[in-house]
Amino acid sequence: MIGRLIGTLAGKQPPWLLVDVHGVGYEVEAPLSTIFQLPECGETVTLHTHMVVREDAQLLFGFATEAERRLFRNLIRASGVGPKLALTILSGLGADEFWRAVRDDDTGVLVKLPGVGRKTAERLLVEMRDRAEAEGQPVGGPQGASSTPGQEPRDEARAALLALGYRPAEADKLIDGAWEAGMNADALLRAALKRAVR
Repeated sequence: MIGRLIGTLAGKQPPWLLVDVHGVGYEVEAPLSTIFQLPECGETVTLHTHMVVREDAQLLFGFATEAERRLFRNLIRASGVGPKLALTILSGLGADEFWRAVRDDDTGVLVKLPGVGRKTAERLLVEMRDRAEAEGQPVGGPQGASSTPGQEPRDEARAALLALGYRPAEADKLIDGAWEAGMNADALLRAALKRAVR
């Protein structure tokens, strides 16, 4: 399997990229979220890749970040979602936006994407919720996208509460009630747990 490409960006015609690695040109399909981050043709690029081997084709998908590739792999494991639809989702939503939609149970964000109907959106949110919580990153995206001040300790404490079995709405309520400016994640978690046993 091909897990990463480092080479020269030889062509860019969304959603297709051509990456020259020591004289071998790799055709890679990428979401718009990745394409927008790429330099001009002729520059060096690094892509995290996922390879799909089928009877009639070998397909290579490329991503600017490991977070995008992880989300892509989670999406294609969901029932009714193939690589094309996964790319569409990633092209319309950043990884942080997608996980936020999962956390907020927001089907409205997903149904705006081409090819995603209400039933698909509802099923995706259910299937992806468990995976997001298992990764400990239901909020703010896999690589800690930009956050408001104090958001990182809140995210860490929330992930810990979810891992302990609290429902997302319960975790949010406990954290909102316990939060004080300047708290780190440990202090916030302890305070939230104290509120839970009152």
